[in-house]
Amino acid sequence: MVRMAKNKSHEGAGPSQRQLRVGETIRRALAEVLGRSDVHDPDLNRMSITVGEVRMSSDLKLATAYVLPLGGEGKDEVLKLLSRNRGELRKQVSKKLTLKFSPDLRFQLDQTFDQMDETRRMLAEDRVRRDADAPGDPQEI
Repeated sequence: MVRMAKNKSHEGAGPSQRQLRVGETIRRALAEVLGRSDVHDPDLNRMSITVGEVRMSSDLKLATAYVLPLGGEGKDEVLKLLSRNRGELRKQVSKKLTLKFSPDLRFQLDQTFDQMDETRRMLAEDRVRRDADAPGDPQEI
């Protein structure tokens, strides 16, 4: 009899409920810390930063925060400031959490709004609207 080893990897599977819950908790805590200017960096405190999402690694030790400055200006500066203050942000966020370990924070620009704008632009094109309104077989494109 041949036994097949069970594949315990979850390739292609989405995040677990725990990852989603912890990510949202960290997102709220990080947004609160940034909104209250709790960090001792005047350059960071003068900026309004939106924290759109936080994605957790499967072991919950790494949190990737997707951020965007208000108005979308100064994106590179925001990433530098957040990275420079990563340790202090981690301490401030960990005070608001009930986790055994405080995850390491990473920051990336939130591309969601840019993607939505691009999708709207594409859907507004005459060719796309004409194809969407045209009766008939969609295979004839």
